[in-house]
Amino acid sequence: MKYRFLFLVLLCSIGYAQSPVQEKEPPSHIKTILFSGNEKTHFPIIRLNEPFTLRFDDLNADEAIYRYQITHYNADWQPSSLLKSEYLRGMDDQYIYPSSNSNTTLQPYSHYSIDFPSEHLRILLTGNYLLSVTDQSGNLIFSRKFVVYSPSVGVEVNIKRSRDMRFFDTKQVVQFTIKGQALQIQNPKESVKVTVLQNYRWDTAIHHLKPQYTMGGELIYRYDEQAAFDGGNEFLYFENKDIRTPSSGVYRVEQTESFHHYLFTSISRVNRVYTYNPDINGNFIVATIHGENPHDNADYTWVHFSLEGLPEFWSKSVYVYGKFSNYQLSDAYKLSYDESAGVFHGKVLLKQGFYNYNFAVKSADRVDFNGIGGNFQQTENDYTVIVYYRAPGTLYDQAIGVGGASSVNITR
Repeated sequence: MKYRFLFLVLLCSIGYAQSPVQEKEPPSHIKTILFSGNEKTHFPIIRLNEPFTLRFDDLNADEAIYRYQITHYNADWQPSSLLKSEYLRGMDDQYIYPSSNSNTTLQPYSHYSIDFPSEHLRILLTGNYLLSVTDQSGNLIFSRKFVVYSPSVGVEVNIKRSRDMRFFDTKQVVQFTIKGQALQIQNPKESVKVTVLQNYRWDTAIHHLKPQYTMGGELIYRYDEQAAFDGGNEFLYFENKDIRTPSSGVYRVEQTESFHHYLFTSISRVNRVYTYNPDINGNFIVATIHGENPHDNADYTWVHFSLEGLPEFWSKSVYVYGKFSNYQLSDAYKLSYDESAGVFHGKVLLKQGFYNYNFAVKSADRVDFNGIGGNFQQTENDYTVIVYYRAPGTLYDQAIGVGGASSVNITR
């Protein structure tokens, strides 16, 4: 009996130490993953029973059949203790068939689209979820996070400049109040968890903030350093809805066996003053003028990125990133230094549309997303606060409220 108890303790300790689940990035033939709710943010944070959609392309164009699974997670992205029958009505592990094939494009592809809820599946509970796409042999192809919530509490969010003068010109601080009078939250410092996102990015999310004050049923969070994000800089952009003609950000178009779009060479903005440049906060929009439906009429083109080759970057790895890369710094988005031209250069196969992008520098011990673009408190960013609650006697974290604000309205 003693050994069994020790085994259970060890098993629980191993589970507790487990790393939070991460999204799996797709192989090179899977492109343009669009995962969105009603607000088209490419990251669905949706109310319970509201629709959301997953889309992607397969450049193998062989009409392969995929499957999907949905798994519930707690606020810390550890698996919850719930059975699937408790959070899903119907069955997941359903097939995903091609909804269409590309039409009049140089690059052939099969397009996939699946809507939720469906006749086969409905989500019953709020919380964090992971949608996984596998091939017919059960091999994981890619996965994406999403959040389902019910607006049981209000969340009032304000963006402030840092009170620390070292970061006064670079940081944006997220302060917020949870208005939970109607829910009668018990033991909020233990039962309430929050996640703060900048531009819907999980890789830079802030967790583990506890309410500092309670006042008449309100939970008040007035942190400074602990809730501060780098402002960064506005994203660069290009637009190639016309596949054959240079347009915004594109100076040359070539057509061989495929299209090639060459962007103007970017420069470091670190030592320059902040200049407002409207963007879509790292996102991208699929679009084309060569057909009515961009999902199967838009073509793929090799987009050539280039960046001035300043000496301080020569010994480091330079990447291009944005929502199109899911903010990942993988070899597919790495730039190489062209000594003869004095620039970093790289190419990425992307679907036609409007894209935001930026550059990051990676050294042996850190990644600097602002080392090339600069870091300014004036930068416009979107912030989202997700509130979770573990009710007494329950086995999972509910998502009970979502609030947001833009740093356009930043104050001292």
